Amino acid sequence: MIDWFVSTLRTYPEIAIFLSLALGYYFGSFTYKGLGLGAVTATLIAAVIIGQLGITISPPLKATFFLMFLFAIGYGVGPQFVRGIAKDGLPQALFAAVVCVFCLGAPYIAAKIAGYDVGSALGLYAGSQTISASMGLGTDAINRLGLAPEETKRLLDAMPVAYAVTYIFGTIGSAIVLALIGPALMGIDLEAECKRYEAEQGGKKEAGGAGTAWHHYELRAYRVREGGPVVGKTAREAESMIPEQRIFIERIRRGGKIEDATADTVIQAGDVVAVAGRREVLVSVIGQTAEEVDDRELLAVPVEGVDVLVTTKEANGKTLAELAQWPTSRGVFLRRIARGATATEIPILPNTQVHRGDILTIVGRTQDTAAAAKALGVADRPSDIADVAFIGAAIAIGGLLGALVYKVGDVPFTLSTSGGALISGLFFGWLRSVRPKFGRIPTSTVWFMNSVGLNVFIAVVGISSGPGFVAGLQQLGFSLFLWGIFATTVPLVLAMYVGKYVFRFHPAILLGCCSGARTTTASLGMINDRAKSQIPGLGYTVTYAVGNTLLTIWGMVLVMMMT
Repeated sequence: MIDWFVSTLRTYPEIAIFLSLALGYYFGSFTYKGLGLGAVTATLIAAVIIGQLGITISPPLKATFFLMFLFAIGYGVGPQFVRGIAKDGLPQALFAAVVCVFCLGAPYIAAKIAGYDVGSALGLYAGSQTISASMGLGTDAINRLGLAPEETKRLLDAMPVAYAVTYIFGTIGSAIVLALIGPALMGIDLEAECKRYEAEQGGKKEAGGAGTAWHHYELRAYRVREGGPVVGKTAREAESMIPEQRIFIERIRRGGKIEDATADTVIQAGDVVAVAGRREVLVSVIGQTAEEVDDRELLAVPVEGVDVLVTTKEANGKTLAELAQWPTSRGVFLRRIARGATATEIPILPNTQVHRGDILTIVGRTQDTAAAAKALGVADRPSDIADVAFIGAAIAIGGLLGALVYKVGDVPFTLSTSGGALISGLFFGWLRSVRPKFGRIPTSTVWFMNSVGLNVFIAVVGISSGPGFVAGLQQLGFSLFLWGIFATTVPLVLAMYVGKYVFRFHPAILLGCCSGARTTTASLGMINDRAKSQIPGLGYTVTYAVGNTLLTIWGMVLVMMMT
């Protein structure tokens, strides 16, 4: 049975790849206090073990899935990357670039001092900075060095060894340094600083008050008494009588007939009005002075919750306080703001700015959400259909541009097909955020391209390098793990000091900026837990977009530096 199993995997290597994915995703899902191996490292370990059987895989398969992965990365971060480089995120973008230089320099210094070859140095870099994608561009660069096939294979086999040894502390260590050590090192009371930031941004107002845009709401019916304070007023005038809250008169029953209310509808005595707003406002404020009525027909308002992709110039850069004053905001409430490739949840505060590429989850009457969606961008309703023609063409264009070789003197320079796919993803991801008529890729598809694309690449790397993995680990020894600690810790400590004293970021978002620049989502989760707030996430998205791009490209740069 064992001989048959081994023979089958050697004959059908595609089975070995899927087996690596199954084991990797399964064991990678186990966590302890939010920390674990993750799918990438677990897949690599599973693939290395399976690779001991001597399985050969066709090289184009690895490149195909890696191009798909890189395009998905660029597509996801494109809007934030372009915004960060172009306008209001410039300080955070510059900070991320500086941190990325630290992240390149520390592993390079470690590799030089330790005397590692270029393959081990690349693995040390990718693992200590938890940037798996860099191994793809680094692999391309090693293949272009013109070395003998045996030497090239030796270098490529050393890469996953160093990666696997250093990745674990790269993940866990970054979370410990930023979330546990960072606040003490910087002298920050994180929870207090987040509360102060909220106060500075208008958070002292009661949630749901003027300027905080939209929140969860209820719909209740009230009878207008003879001589009541709202008699003779328009719906808008009646709504403004409680200036500190956002309430809306949605429908009116008058003389037995039900009609939708507009801002200019005049309220009369005897009307039964359906009022939307926060529950405590409807109960404690209006309910104390008005007669509540159980009118099921009146309250049977068609409502929906819809995700809106922000694309319009008018909405880009506006605060929620400003958006709340738009006529199209009437009757609409905001539940959530998600930003960036990692769908980072952004705090809902009066001064929170909305940017192109953000996803706003809004609720309200169907006609109100439709009007709001049109003003903000486009409704991003769930769909299983992806624009595959767009995906294929965009990756092909990026690959063709990346395949071009430019010579400066006798030195050839090229993005490689991998770098071209990444740049293509950045451009078309940004273009989609401003021209949403084409290029739709559902979130589930982006996830598949991102996660499975990378892990198929990792599985092929692990299976191919499996026979030499154990020998390489014995050769590099425990010192590699220690150098990994150095390469992980030093850039993060430098980043915190530079962010505090050079860029002078607010203490509430400083650690979020560091997490984003190092693309370590695990640390952001721990930081938010310690802060008991989502405020640190405001520093994560732009820095993540820039960091994810540069750290990936650094894989190719490191090979050039080491040779």
